[in-house]
Amino acid sequence: MEGQQRKNIFLIGFMGAGKSTVARKLQSEYGMRLIEMDEQIEAQEKMPISEIFAERGEEYFRRLETELLESLNREENTVVSCGGGVPMRERNVEAMRKSGRIVYLSASPETIYERVRHAHNRPLLENNMNVEYIAGLLGERLPKYLAAADVTVSTDGRDVKEICEEILREDIDNEH
Repeated sequence: MEGQQRKNIFLIGFMGAGKSTVARKLQSEYGMRLIEMDEQIEAQEKMPISEIFAERGEEYFRRLETELLESLNREENTVVSCGGGVPMRERNVEAMRKSGRIVYLSASPETIYERVRHAHNRPLLENNMNVEYIAGLLGERLPKYLAAADVTVSTDGRDVKEICEEILREDIDNEH
């Protein structure tokens, strides 16, 4: 893999599944370019996601996500940490497939709750910060996550380096 250009890797999964942490590790340890979708959209719109939702609506935000994904089709060796709702739109899944592999990072509702319970930058969880609500929303999204994913990697109780190694091992296995 050394010196060889890698396809893009799109990390999908629920809030708190580890997408940002894994993406940063792939950037620092493996020299991949990093795109954090939510951060990029916040910078572009000059406001936090919660304000975009409140002032312009979820549909506007989802359109920005699609435009960003479609702009990546000429990129290589880039890891993209996707927002939790990205795979809900088929157009987004198609855009990701065109330029890379889709890795679903799975985590249990309990793990997710532990990771996000003190966060206030999750508009969909802000007034519903409990395991039951997370489990319900995760259950709604799971079929789309699984349908979009080329591979599923569990993050429950695992070290980030180990997760990255599994993702890259899957990448190599799929190229042969």
